Amino acid sequence: METEEKLYTVREVTKFIKEILEKEVGFIWVKGEISNFKAHSSGHFYFSLKDEISQLPCVMFREENRKMLFKPEDGMEVNAYGRIGVYEKQGVYQLYVYDMKSVGIGELALRFEALKKKLKAEGLFDKEYKKPLPDFPLRIGVVTSGSGAAIQDILNILSRRAPYVEIILKPTKVQGEDAAEEIAGAISEFNEYRDIDLLIIGRGGGSIEDLWAFNEEIVARAIFASEIPVMSAVGHEIDFTISDFVADLRAPTPSAAAELAVKDKKEIIDSIHHLLSSAERLLLSKLEQKNESLKNLTRRYGIARVIDMIRQKNQIVDEYERRVTSSISYAFSIKSQMIDGLYRRIKGLDPSAVLGRGYTITRRLPGMQIISNIHDIDLYDRLNIEFVDGTARAIVDKKNLKPQRIQVNKDNKK
Repeated sequence: METEEKLYTVREVTKFIKEILEKEVGFIWVKGEISNFKAHSSGHFYFSLKDEISQLPCVMFREENRKMLFKPEDGMEVNAYGRIGVYEKQGVYQLYVYDMKSVGIGELALRFEALKKKLKAEGLFDKEYKKPLPDFPLRIGVVTSGSGAAIQDILNILSRRAPYVEIILKPTKVQGEDAAEEIAGAISEFNEYRDIDLLIIGRGGGSIEDLWAFNEEIVARAIFASEIPVMSAVGHEIDFTISDFVADLRAPTPSAAAELAVKDKKEIIDSIHHLLSSAERLLLSKLEQKNESLKNLTRRYGIARVIDMIRQKNQIVDEYERRVTSSISYAFSIKSQMIDGLYRRIKGLDPSAVLGRGYTITRRLPGMQIISNIHDIDLYDRLNIEFVDGTARAIVDKKNLKPQRIQVNKDNKK
């Protein structure tokens, strides 16, 4: 009896092949040229990858393609990453794409163009938002590496061209991890500090990777939000970063930024001299014109008559002034004499003036009562004697009374 061979349905064969492919092949990178590209209304991408001999159907669902940095087009060489699977309804194998990179265009370049396009659409590059730079900044903030060549170039040029300018450095990383966050933070700190006329941010030249911190969105938005005018000075003249487009002014190099930020002191002095000379010439010309006009007016009879009346009134005022001054001076002299007399009388009553003429003031201790006659003291009393230039103490060891003169009545004599 012959053994019957197993009979498979189309679905079973398709499922069998799908399991083999997904198990044996799995996720792979595939290089090829895009053809028959179609962006469906659902948001999914449908296309084929082909080479000189074969082609591979591909699908990239909306959840994956929204992260792409470029728009695929027919004829574009790409590297696609995905898994091989089978679309059971049609029985065809295809690549389910999860990521895709354009061959010949670097990842950073794609990110640069994507962010540039985004920020431009938001208006961050528009001229209407560009702030004018101050003509004569006195305090300039600098955001760059504290040990790089950029800060040395800036310091050298500013000290030569404008030694009066104060430079405030906020040292930050300018490349590598956390560099963008530090740069954005420094810009924000300067805006909180506020007492700054101009900000210069930048660094010396390098590769696109070295300069990438100045292409980060966080830095671009910090520059745009700054109330202080910002000058971007990143790399060399051929280097362009996102910061350059957002800043109020782009300088090709840090050295050029220092040149653009300030006017040379000699240039300022020459400008001042020129302005002063121009102002002097203009003023003299105006004065000459006005003087001539005044002369013409005074020659007219009516004006001459008014001027004569004014002069006569001035003469009368002068005469009154002389009289008033004379009266005030006389009264002041009389009062001064009276005050001098009073002063001399008062000064004569001053005890210190009496002491200066050789007299003393005697007081009994301890109460310091003033002694006015011999009867106010007793033997062995302690006394304080005040002279004009000091004091002394004494003890009474003897009292001598002056003899009293007795007036004799003439009638009694008789």
